[in-house]
Amino acid sequence: MKSEAQKSLPFYQLCAPICAMIFALGLAGCSTSGSNADDPNSERAQQTAEAQKRITASELTAFCPTVTIREGTSVLTSYGKADKTPENLVFQASISNQTRSCQSNDTTMTMNVAVAGKIVPGPKFAPGTITVPIRVAVIQGTDVLYSTLHKQAVSASDANAATQFVFNDSAVSFPKPTAQNIQVFIGFDEGPETASKGKSKPK
Repeated sequence: MKSEAQKSLPFYQLCAPICAMIFALGLAGCSTSGSNADDPNSERAQQTAEAQKRITASELTAFCPTVTIREGTSVLTSYGKADKTPENLVFQASISNQTRSCQSNDTTMTMNVAVAGKIVPGPKFAPGTITVPIRVAVIQGTDVLYSTLHKQAVSASDANAATQFVFNDSAVSFPKPTAQNIQVFIGFDEGPETASKGKSKPK
């Protein structure tokens, strides 16, 4: 027969030992779970690292460097052999709205770089074929991976209106990058036809 003291014990006192045991087991479970998550050799950590590698590889596969018109190279003016005065202007050429597409394999990235341009005739303009120099260059840090100067021929027959043209270089090729650190430049270039590859930037 239970004593009066036992009969009068509050419910929470009767359950206290059981609750303490459950709480202790819960803490042990949380501690074990946390240590596994922080362990770089745990299965979960390795799965996370592998997923991050896949994301990085996917980003590089989708990476297509943007094309920028190099500052100061979007306009080309020609005065022939005359003084550079407004009345002696032969034509003014300009480029804008650059675009590109990319393809890559395990070792090489190939780009098709394009830009829209126009020829505006000046007072000394004569209808015919105008040739404008356009350079495409690919830079990685201080290294020139690709640099080619093209001679774009434009047939301009109207002395009273601008002539539109589209330039593209579909053979821009360089080693496939392992990071998104490639810059592609385009612009008019009246300098030397060839630019050496190496640790120098094109004009």
